[in-house]
Amino acid sequence: MDLATSTVLVTGANRGFGRALAVELLSRGATVYAGARNPDQVDLPGAEPITLDITDPASVAAAVKATGDVTILINNAGSPPGADLLTGDLNDIRLEMDTHFFGTLSVIRGFAPQIAANGGGAILNILSGLSWVSFPEVGAYCAAKSAEWSLTNAVRLQLADQGIRAAGLHVGYMDTDMVRTVTEAKSDPADIARIAVDGIATGAYEILADNASRQVQTALAAGVTALYPQLP
Repeated sequence: MDLATSTVLVTGANRGFGRALAVELLSRGATVYAGARNPDQVDLPGAEPITLDITDPASVAAAVKATGDVTILINNAGSPPGADLLTGDLNDIRLEMDTHFFGTLSVIRGFAPQIAANGGGAILNILSGLSWVSFPEVGAYCAAKSAEWSLTNAVRLQLADQGIRAAGLHVGYMDTDMVRTVTEAKSDPADIARIAVDGIATGAYEILADNASRQVQTALAAGVTALYPQLP
């Protein structure tokens, strides 16, 4: 895929990994819409800020109407993990699903017809190694990302004959505000952005961006006891 002739919408582009993606795309000559709930927070020379709250269907519809030339959609917008499934507030758990599953789905449903009308293109969903393995303290996030992975697999099949390649990016911790309290090793968002955009350019369906995600995928194939060795 020729990125220099592509028009890309990146959700959650005002900071963190979304901003890194937008910077990488701009460096390759792409036209970039930088989606954010507050577009005034977008500081990306060369990108066009656009108001987009993925949990608000009216905001998604307005973004679709305000564009028209999108050929690549990157679903990056998310909420920070933090809800325990057994003890967390149900509203916090619903927010995880509303953002990562229903929000992502809403944006895909809104923009897929536009991408198809423009001759096809790509959708990239920013997933996680936690799509494949769960930790109790962030169980709601893990469940939402797992649902988003399943969503990615389903729409990939449905959109293929419209010339749209749907892909998922799996990655561990990145050095962003969302995980600033995490003390484990973190990847540089700029490095992961290059890997992600390379994957779009080559038409990859699944992008494993670091060793952490590759290790989890291997353990997934080995079964429950490989994923959760602490079980009796």
